[in-house]
Parts: sequence; C-alpha cells; structure tokens
Amino acid sequence: MRTTDHPNRLRRIGMFTAIAALLLGGLAYATPTWLKMPVTAENAREAKVKVTTSTSGQPKLKASASEEDSNKSETTTSALASPFGKPNPGSATGTVTSRPQATPISTSNPGNRFTLLAWNDLGMHCVDGKDYSIMSILPPYNNLHAQLIDRQSGKQVNANVTLTYEAMRDPSGSINTTSSAKTNFWQYVKALYGGAPALDHGLNLNDPAVSNPTPGSQPAPMSFNKTWRWFEAEGLPILPYDDTLTASGYRKNYYPMVRVVARDAKGNTLASTQTVLPVSDEMTCVACHASNANKDAAKPPLQGWSNFTADSEKDWKKNVLRLHDDKHANDPLYQAALLKLQPAATNGLALRAEQGTPTLCAACHGSNALAAPGMSVTLNGATQTISAFTAAMHSRHGKVNDPLKQVALDAVGNRDACYLCHPGSVTKCLRGAMSDTANLDCQGCHGGMAAVGNPKRVGWLQQPNCQSCHHDGKRETTAVTDVATGTLRAVSDRRFATNPDKPKAGFSLFRFSTGHGGNQCETCHGSTHAEYSAKNQTWTSSHDNDLLQSKAVQGYAGTITECSVCHSTIPLTRDGGPHGLHTIGQAWVNAHGDQVGSRGASACTACHGADYRGTALSQVKVAKSFTHDGKQYKLAAGTQVGCYTCHNGPRGD
Repeated sequence: MRTTDHPNRLRRIGMFTAIAALLLGGLAYATPTWLKMPVTAENAREAKVKVTTSTSGQPKLKASASEEDSNKSETTTSALASPFGKPNPGSATGTVTSRPQATPISTSNPGNRFTLLAWNDLGMHCVDGKDYSIMSILPPYNNLHAQLIDRQSGKQVNANVTLTYEAMRDPSGSINTTSSAKTNFWQYVKALYGGAPALDHGLNLNDPAVSNPTPGSQPAPMSFNKTWRWFEAEGLPILPYDDTLTASGYRKNYYPMVRVVARDAKGNTLASTQTVLPVSDEMTCVACHASNANKDAAKPPLQGWSNFTADSEKDWKKNVLRLHDDKHANDPLYQAALLKLQPAATNGLALRAEQGTPTLCAACHGSNALAAPGMSVTLNGATQTISAFTAAMHSRHGKVNDPLKQVALDAVGNRDACYLCHPGSVTKCLRGAMSDTANLDCQGCHGGMAAVGNPKRVGWLQQPNCQSCHHDGKRETTAVTDVATGTLRAVSDRRFATNPDKPKAGFSLFRFSTGHGGNQCETCHGSTHAEYSAKNQTWTSSHDNDLLQSKAVQGYAGTITECSVCHSTIPLTRDGGPHGLHTIGQAWVNAHGDQVGSRGASACTACHGADYRGTALSQVKVAKSFTHDGKQYKLAAGTQVGCYTCHNGPRGD
C-alpha cells in the first residue's frame, strides 16, 4: 500500500539537503526484493495441493482451490508453482490522451494510461536437450507472468481484460515459434511424465486440464491466478533453438522473446510489452560421463562406455544409467524400486532404456521442482523412501574432483564446479545485477554442495532470501554465515526482505514475494539470477534481451525505479515508495528541504549513508540533471547522491 504525503508548502529550508536525496535514477544495485507489504485476506489465500504417486513412480499433481475461490469465476492455480507445474525519467502529469499499440515498446510515453510488465519466474529454465529417449531430469517447461497497471490509479487491473502472448523477433532477428520439430520430447512424454499433450503444447503440473502452447505466430491466452494476483501461462514448452535451420541444426538462442498484449473487453489494445523466456540445454553430465572422458573424472561402466558417437547427448545418458546400475547392483532398496517401475526394470535402467522405456529421475528421487514426492518401498516390513534428487546428486558429487581444476567440486569459491552441471559457461544462469560482484559465487548464497545435498534440506523451497545480504544499508557478498552448513544470515531489518511463508509456511522466496503496490518483486527487479542490471545500456547480443523491457518502460536498463512507469501523476511522498523510498526526480529536489525540515535528516542515512555522502543505494544509473536554487547539477552515471552533491552537508547551503 502506498503512503502518500501532501505537505503544505513550508518555508524553503535550503540548508537541509538530503538533496535530491535520491534524485537517484535507480535504487542502485538491484536489491532483489521489496519491503514487505501488509497481507490481505485475499492475497493470503493459497490453493491446496495434493500430490500422489502412481505405481510406476510417475508424479501426479492434483490442485484444488479453496471452497471460496472455487465458487468464483476467475482462474485459480496451485500455490506451489514449480517450474513444472508453474517512462519518462522525469515526472509525468496530465490526463491520458492515447493508448499504446500492440507493437514492441521502444520508448516510454507518459500519455499511455496503462503499463504492462511481464517476466519469467526463474531467470533460466533448464531442459534435457533434444533427446528424451534414454532419461529425463526436466521437460521443456517455462513460466510467463504479467501484471497490468493503471497509471491513473497506480493499481493493478485484474478484471475485464485479456492478456495474450506470442513469439517475437529479438533485435538480431531471431525468433522461436515451434518446438516439436526440434526434440523427441512428445514421443516419450507419456512414458516419462504420464501426460499426452498435443504437439507444441506443454505439461502443466498445477492444472493438468490446461496445456499451453509454445509461443507462436498467433496470440495465445494467459489466465489470471487469484492466489498470486498475476496473469500466467505455465508450462510453455520452449527450447533454446530458434527457427533458423543451419547445417549443424537449429540455431541456438537461450533468450527467446515473447510479446505480451493486454486488451479490454472490446478487444482494444491497452498496453503491450516484451520479455524473455530464458531456456538452457547446458544442464548436462557430459564433462565427466562422456565416453572416454578424462580418466580422473568418472570410471567407465562395468560393461564399458557406450561409445555412442552418433549422438553425444545419448552417449553420456547411456553411461549414466549404466553407472547407476553398477553402483546399486547389490542394493536391495534399488532392486525393489526397479520392480515397482512400470514396466519393471528387472535387469536395470540401462537395458530398460535400450528396450524403449526411458527413465525419469524424479520417478524414484523426489523433486519439488516437479511436485514429485519420490518413491517409497517396503523392505522387511519397513517403509523406506529413496533420497530426494537434489540430496542424491549434490551429496554424491560434492566429493568428486573438478576434472579441469582438480579440486573438489565442493570447494569454496569454485563457481565453475556448479557450471559443470548447471547452466553457466555459455547461458550464464547467474547474469543479473549481482553476477559481476567481486567475491560473489554460488556457494556464498546457497552453501557448499554438502549443504545443498543435506537430506534434511527441502529442495526448491529452502533457498536464499534477499535480506541475508541486503540489510541495514549493507550489501553483503555472502548470504550464508557458514558455507559448510548453508546457514543464512539472520537479520531484523525488513526493508529489503522477502515475504514470510511464501509460497508456503516456513519458506520465503523472492519469486513469490510482493512489495510496493502489491506488485510482484520480479515485476521491477527482474527474475531470480537475472535481475535487471544497468551495467550494459547498449544491446549487443541476445544475452542483452533481458534488459529490453526495463529500458523500454523507463528509458534505461536497470531496476524499474521511475515513478512515472506506474503513475501518470507522481505522488509526493517521503517514504511511501518501494522499500520506504521517497519520490524521485525533480519533484523531490524541489520539495526535499521541507521534508527534511519536518522530520530531520537521520531517516536519510538508510540510503545516503551515515556520512550523508551517498552509497550504492543512492546511485544514479544513467546521467541525469537537476535544477536547485537556480543552478543546474549534472550527475554522471554512477554518481552516489548525498547531501554534499549539491550542499555543504545536511545542514549546509
């Protein structure tokens, strides 16, 4: 909720400065979350999720909304959204005179009444690649979210509008409109996931009745999720291969773009925007498990390397299943699990795959990302549950040496260890505002592999939060106090904190948190691992597609901080903005003297520093100019605004 101050014009107190105190053109360094907002009964409701496992070990998800929601016409989906189951830089005033067109936004227009913002929930979704005939970790599954804001009221518009999505070309000309010709996923989806979506339509583990299509040349509808108060299209089966076919296959583009359009009940366009559906096939075991790999990486299977030279992707997958069978050959729990699969893998997973039935890792190893509880078997009268996928993978491989650096994969500071399996070297899963921060690595936020692989850890939900680094005016470079245990830093400052108990009790995730105006944090900060960054204002490749939306709506790339994006008339407030921020721009320069005079300058220290000389939180992201006392001040990009920028300290002239 916004607190708006309308102070009387008091005498001008030129000596108080807190200057343009955050004339700032950006809340600096994309702190990835917003101040916790009051939770209303409406946005606190969560759908109930029931998970069952079939006799074959395939995950099934049943979602039922609360009785109250089920009696209403708006669409509701599960509260547990998994990747598979789920401007004008200055002030703007005046009345609306026009509406935007359904074309890519190139510049902001203060005359537009509506602003549409869209985002992908994770910053990077992973797929197995082109082949699903041997085994599968993840299917092609992307989530698109959007919120429409009425700039006259500053509030969300959730009724009497329709939102659609479609593929669009990025600045290089790359476009991705189809998936079915680029993978054999639809040939094996029934055996792996138990579903049978039509070609170029995806799974939806939150609402199996809805199968959304790959973004194509025709608009496809989005639905409104009452629980999270966003429009969504879940389970989009998009791949990192665009429509350009070359001699070596379809051209790679890990950042395909979509256009989202909002229309009123009569079909008139209200607003449109563009965003990225990032997807990577770099989730691979090839570094260690390719046939004849580095002898220090992994042992060959007992029956030898598969040496399947016709397809390198199938090659390492065959080797993984062979090694899995070797390792557990004398394990009664494994043998019991093989018999429970349908069809039974009596002679092991590798042979079963050769006979035409691929293996879904989550059929036995539970994964919250897939809403899969895992498999339990009864041995000697006792029920045993097979280890969760994240626990099995990280605990086992943390002890293995990096084949290139020859240090343990669990070694602190070895980000490349994570990138051996997770998207990184090319895709750059971690590529947002924090990616170039010195001394920041994966382990600093997530803990070491032993911590991530702790069987007591709840995968996919027990994740870092924002306040562990962003608190009390600080920006830490580690969120954990102990890399070995993955213990997060506990702080009392809630200015940049994620919402508690989101998406469920005991957890607090950025991608489900809301802040200013009840908007999702990702609306203005960008997606997890791909937070909007101001470091690159010029598009040079598809890696920069992330930044096109923020640049379009406010005139520059970076965290969306310009009030005019969501407000046609800028309200004057000293602490009612995001994270307790005051109004920014020339309006604040004109009024801040009175504001400081009425409450003192101590409140300014949170962003401007104890010495009032500015911090990263009061930094302008692009060059700006302001007028004060008849004098023009030109601030270069990167200037940390403080009282001394225009005055001789907080009590100076």
